[in-house]
Amino acid sequence: MASCPASAVLAALLGSYRPEGGAEDADLRRLRALAAAAADPWRRDLPLHATASALVVHPATGRVLLRWHQRQQGWLQVGGHGDPGESDPLAIARREAQEETGLADLTPWPDDAIRHVVIVNVPAGKGEPAHQHADIRYFLATRTPDSARAESPDAPLRWLPAAAAWAATPEANLGETLTRLQRLLPG
Repeated sequence: MASCPASAVLAALLGSYRPEGGAEDADLRRLRALAAAAADPWRRDLPLHATASALVVHPATGRVLLRWHQRQQGWLQVGGHGDPGESDPLAIARREAQEETGLADLTPWPDDAIRHVVIVNVPAGKGEPAHQHADIRYFLATRTPDSARAESPDAPLRWLPAAAAWAATPEANLGETLTRLQRLLPG
């Protein structure tokens, strides 16, 4: 394993994670290999690099917050890249979620467990070649859903019932993440 703290932190977190199904098992094996081989698995210039994201949920209403992603042309979860020196995927997901939604009260829900690991193809754009994200996903809860504010006009936010969010997203892998969330919601 690489000796970089970022690699060590990621490898330790992934060591106890158990995938649900063959596709996630294959993605997890690729992410573990990345953590073992790369000095910094969060570096954006790697063709496959780690990212962290979250489904923001308001548990009292069972709604989730989706953000419009221009490059993917669809409603997706919030999240993204680690900044230099960051290595904790939950902290990265929370920071990104706060930046993209303006919600200051985000907390891991119902706990701080990783909820899904998936390799996502990202199309070329803004001077970047096509590449892949090894996305580590969490659930974050807010008690103040009406406080959500879009980071920019071209990245609007949308609250939807978890079941309806399926129809709003073009990504099957996000559908799987939504299914995992729905299993935890009451009713």
